[in-house]
Amino acid sequence: MNKLTAARPFGAGLALAAALLGPPALASDHLDTPTVLADPAADIGDLYAWTSADGRRLNLALDIVGRRFSDQVQYVMLVDSGASFGHTTASLRIACQFEVDGAATCWAGTQDRLHGDVAAPRGLDSRKHRFRVFAGPRDDPYFNNVRGTRAALDQAAAALRSGAATRDASGFAHFDEATLKAMHAAWHQTNGGPAANFLAGWKTSAIVVSIDLPLVAAGGPVLAVWARTERRQPAGGHGALPPPAGAPIDRVGRPLTANALLATVGESDIADALKEGYNRADPEGWQAFATEIGRNLALYDGLDGVAGNQWLAQAGNDAPARYQRLAALLADDRLWIDSRRTTCVDYLAVERAAFGAPNADCGGRSPNVDVNGVFRSLLIRGTTDTSDDGVDHDDRVHSSTDFPFLAAP
Repeated sequence: MNKLTAARPFGAGLALAAALLGPPALASDHLDTPTVLADPAADIGDLYAWTSADGRRLNLALDIVGRRFSDQVQYVMLVDSGASFGHTTASLRIACQFEVDGAATCWAGTQDRLHGDVAAPRGLDSRKHRFRVFAGPRDDPYFNNVRGTRAALDQAAAALRSGAATRDASGFAHFDEATLKAMHAAWHQTNGGPAANFLAGWKTSAIVVSIDLPLVAAGGPVLAVWARTERRQPAGGHGALPPPAGAPIDRVGRPLTANALLATVGESDIADALKEGYNRADPEGWQAFATEIGRNLALYDGLDGVAGNQWLAQAGNDAPARYQRLAALLADDRLWIDSRRTTCVDYLAVERAAFGAPNADCGGRSPNVDVNGVFRSLLIRGTTDTSDDGVDHDDRVHSSTDFPFLAAP
């Protein structure tokens, strides 16, 4: 799942020790805050979103860290839509609630709903057959060499603390050749041996939705997807109208943004405060995190020793503004999908196409894609071709075509 990536990779607080030594809460969204960690049933691990091969549906999967769904939590996936990247004009809220007996009620806005047992692998169709839902245990598709990543970034942290590495005015971290070589060697290993997926065999609780594209694309064919968990409102039931939104608990859009780019080298209490605010922020407040994201982008840019070759960085600019274009893009933390396309294997395809890259892909995030490798490679060297942690596939094969898509646990 979602907890132990490079999230606070340099912090050595008790929360990290507990995550490493205790029951792991692991995926691309965390380490998370004490508030979220205290309620695993509200703790989001990962979000997946991609168009179906026949071009008729949007497929969604929301992983929850806990081994059950809570009757006190509302699980929400939001699909915004518009004519082009960065501009959405309509939104559909897909919400699910669970009762003590396991029965689920899900709404697709006010257009359609379902109620009943969604635990069978084929799921349950909604009343108007506009969407289908499965909810239950699945194998977690996310993969990551957590221990190698930790070892590499701990070396970077030590160099910064000792003064062996320095930062320029933009925040770019200058590491010497010996440190760079040691980091890269550690990153491709796990405890001194071959790189291994820390999450191999990890089981998650997944909510899987397949929904007609016309329901989610009212504003246009370009979709932006994010998710959050909310406190269930007392008025929430299984009536025709969806329940009101509750107080936010956790949220996720793209993998790793919040986990790797908030207080990356900060103390745990600072990181907790930032992440608490991030989890609760509504979209109009998201850009408030761009400056913090930019500071941590500068750190990643230094991990190959070349300043300014990060994707969207301004190579000749040694001021903090060097990283703000990418920081602003990532602060709008949604998975972007071109629903007119049915091949979905190129992570960040829509975002990169908006800045001139050729594109024949829907973007989004389908279950087998190496999002960890693509994301970090773009942040370090501006390319998508390197899995720095030595792990480029999951131990299980998941499906992007056969519902409920994620492999059985």
